[in-house]
Amino acid sequence: MRKFKVTAVSYLNTKPLLYGILQSPLAAEISLQLDIPSVCAQRLSTGDADLGLVPVAVIPELESPHIISDYCIGTVGTVKTVALFSERPLEAVEALYLDHHSRTSVELTKLLLRDHWKLNPRLIPAQDGYIDLIGGATAGLVIGDRTIGLHRRFPYVYDLGEAWMQHTGLPFVFAAWVSNQPLEPEFVEAFNLAMQNGVGHIPELMYILPSPHPDFNLEEYFTRYISYRLDAEKRKALSRFLAAISPKVPAGL
Repeated sequence: MRKFKVTAVSYLNTKPLLYGILQSPLAAEISLQLDIPSVCAQRLSTGDADLGLVPVAVIPELESPHIISDYCIGTVGTVKTVALFSERPLEAVEALYLDHHSRTSVELTKLLLRDHWKLNPRLIPAQDGYIDLIGGATAGLVIGDRTIGLHRRFPYVYDLGEAWMQHTGLPFVFAAWVSNQPLEPEFVEAFNLAMQNGVGHIPELMYILPSPHPDFNLEEYFTRYISYRLDAEKRKALSRFLAAISPKVPAGL
C-alpha cells in the first residue's frame, strides 16, 4: 500500500504536532520526512509530497492549495525564534542578510521594512555561515533553532512576530498544513485530532525533549510564544499577509 507522503519543518516548534502524528493511528499510513522550510515548500510544489507543513509564502504558487488543518505554526505577538539581529539600531543598518531557510520570514521582513519601519537597507541573500558575518552596519534575519542564544551575542533584536502585531494588530502564521488537492474528510478529521492530541501533550513532551540551551524554557516557548490553533484571527492575518506579497491570493483560505 502506498503511504501518504508528508513533509514537515524540522524545527523545535513543530515537535508537538509531529508527536501528535506519530502517536496517532495515522502514523502507519504516513511516510514522514523532515526538512528546512524552503525544502518542504519545494517538495510540495513539485508533487514530491502530498501534504506539507510549509511556509505560507508558498501558497500563492501552488496550483490548487488547500489548508487542511486547524493547527499551524503561528504566534500572537512575540515569536522568539524569528528575528533580526544587529550590533546597531535598525535605523543605522546599511545591509541585511536574509535567511535562506524560509521565504515567509524573508517576505515578512521586506514588508515590515517597507511599511512598518520605513527603512531600505541593502538586502543580501544569505548562505550557510552568514550569521558569523553579522556585525557593524550589517544585520541579519535568523529563523528557527539557530536563533536560540543569539540575544546574548547581539545587542539589538527585532522580533518579527512582535513587529507584525505592532503593525497590524493581528497574530501571524508562519507555516500551515497544506495539500495540493482536497483530502478525504475522514483523514482531515483524524489529522486534526492528532494535532489536538500533540498540542495537548506538551507537558509530557518536556520529559523527553532536551532543552536546546540552559536558559531556554521549552514549555514557555511552546505555550507562550508559539500559538498552534489556526483560528479566525490567524486566518484573517494570513489573508492579509498573502495579499501583501502576491497578487494571487487563493480563495477559501
